Amino acid sequence: MRKWALVLAGCKADAVLLVVLAANVALLVIMSTHHIRPLARTLPGPTRPKLASSARARLQSGAQCRGKATKASNTSGASQVSQAEQDSLPWQEYLTIRKRKRRWETAVTIPTTIAGFVGGISYFGTLEMDPQKPIFNIDPMFVYGAATLGCAGMGYLIGPVIGSSFWRMTHRRAMRLIEKRDKEFHEHIVRNRVDPTRQSATNPVPDYYGEKIGSLNDYRQWLRDQAKFRRKASGFLAED
Repeated sequence: MRKWALVLAGCKADAVLLVVLAANVALLVIMSTHHIRPLARTLPGPTRPKLASSARARLQSGAQCRGKATKASNTSGASQVSQAEQDSLPWQEYLTIRKRKRRWETAVTIPTTIAGFVGGISYFGTLEMDPQKPIFNIDPMFVYGAATLGCAGMGYLIGPVIGSSFWRMTHRRAMRLIEKRDKEFHEHIVRNRVDPTRQSATNPVPDYYGEKIGSLNDYRQWLRDQAKFRRKASGFLAED
């Protein structure tokens, strides 16, 4: 009986010890859950700098990621703007190019007209002219003279075509943008120009095709001239 009593006493002691250990473990868990910051403050000195440096590193990495994202968005926006600028030609630059094109055409028209006139003289001037043999009942001298002037006129008409061809050869890279602006410019001219049927001897149509426009100031002046023509034409119609 004494042996069984000793065994029971030992079991009770072990049970009490287990209960005490379980209570201590529960207390430690509760303290670690609700008192993290106080425990962190009581950590040894070498441990706190490590935590601060790791937090600082995380903040720096986050800032770098945000900076890269912002830089990427700015780069994409700038690339879109530059692409839009490349796909369009500023009006001032277009009008300057258009003015230079007209100079090219004029510069080539002068020598082609002279060449046509000289060619006509060199050919028709060597032909025999017999007043007794009229051409279409006209004196041959007048016919050959008219033919010579016709050669000069042919050179005058061919000159702008040749000049425009040379000009296009020197502006191949920008031809797509120039042709696009040409279409838009023609639409502006057609939409804003006056009705030519309302012109009179004292009120002629001002630059119907907009050929004299070489800058934005010229375009504004052209619009004012169109408005002036309309007012003057309306006044004449009212008087009639």
